Formats: sequence, C-alpha cells, structure tokens
Amino acid sequence: MKRFYENVDVAEVADAGWQVTLDGRGLRTVKGTPQIVPTRKLAQALAREWAEQSENIDTSRFVHRDQTDFAINIVANDPEEAISQIIKYAETDTLCYRADPEHSLFERQQAVWEPLIERVEQSHGVKFTRVSGIVPRPQPPETLAKLSEFLSGRDHFTLAGMQTMASLAASLCIPLLALENGADPIGLWHAASLEEEWQSDLWGRDQEAETRRRRRQEAFLAACKWVNLLND
Repeated sequence: MKRFYENVDVAEVADAGWQVTLDGRGLRTVKGTPQIVPTRKLAQALAREWAEQSENIDTSRFVHRDQTDFAINIVANDPEEAISQIIKYAETDTLCYRADPEHSLFERQQAVWEPLIERVEQSHGVKFTRVSGIVPRPQPPETLAKLSEFLSGRDHFTLAGMQTMASLAASLCIPLLALENGADPIGLWHAASLEEEWQSDLWGRDQEAETRRRRRQEAFLAACKWVNLLND
C-alpha cells in the first residue's frame, strides 16, 4: 500500500480521549470504529507508527495499532469473555508447574519463579498451588474468584494488554507483575521462557525456534509498553 497522507497529528476528542489524525481526519479501527484511546501518550505512540512509514506502508510496523484495535473491536464488546480467557492462564500458570524435585531444572525454577509467585500472592491476597510434574491440579477456587474480581475492575484496554501478555507467557502471574510500578518486562519474559531456554541450552538451538522465540519476545515487550502507555 502506498502512503496516502502527509500530516500526522493527535487530537483530543471531548469527553472521550485522544485520536490520531491523518491530514486532519480521525483514524478508525479496521472495523470502522473511531480509534479513540484514553491517553495522549498512547495516541502519540500510534501517531509515530504512521509518521515513520515510508512511501510504501509496512503494516507489520503497526504493532500498537493492532493491539489498540483488539482492545476496541474485541475486548470492549465482550469484556467478560476476555476475563474468562485471561483467568484460564491462572488455572494452568506456567510458574506453578515445576519439574520433579530431583530434576536439575527444579532448582532453577524455584530460584526464579518462587519469588515472583510469592509477590503476586502477597499483592493480591491469594494462594497458588505449586505442582511438580505435568499432571494438572486445580487452583483454589477462592484464588480464581479473587483474580476474576481484580480483572473485572480493569478497563478494556488494560484487559486487552493483559490477554496478549498472558497468552504469550502462558501465565497470569507474569502480566499481573507487568502492571506493577517499576516492572522489568525483559526480566519477566526471561522468567516466562525459563523452561524453553533451559531445554535449548541442554539440547541445542534450532534457528527456526529461535526466530519464533524472538518474535514472541518482541510481541510481549510491545504489549508491556502498550499497557504502560495507558498511564499518563
């Protein structure tokens, strides 16, 4: 697609938020809904994606736009479904599933994952069940209820970012920690991919797998940044 605009700007929409304009026209999502976002920072990030395009538009560079459209077109229309999808990652959270205690991986998991889970437990007043092996065990119903209550208080933009992070990390603990002030996104990603990295170190690295892993990391970090842009 050829670039069809010259000027990119950000405009405040009364009582609604902020919107990117191209040659004075407000942007819409791919489904035609006005793409109005809650903060000027996010709108400016969206504007940069358009401003930095060259003569031929590269749609793969619209990372924040795609996440924003997901929030507006999908999550806003059914936030309960989004919460249902997110809470599934608490039921089978990667950080809760450890190797057998005699396995060499177990010690590394304990060292990296246990402090993170304990932080979530303390912050949200919940308790997770740790599991050794691959056979799933249910999490306490009160834990799932309390986390569902927390999610129900989040706006659809935050839920969208959390759903993206949770799906990439196979964990709800990871996006919960990503919401904290002073969060370390790259450290959280390394924690989420600990077992995968351990397997690669043990058995060798495949180029295709490394490329997929790098793309997932980039998507996770972009989602973390996007959620941070929701805070003015």
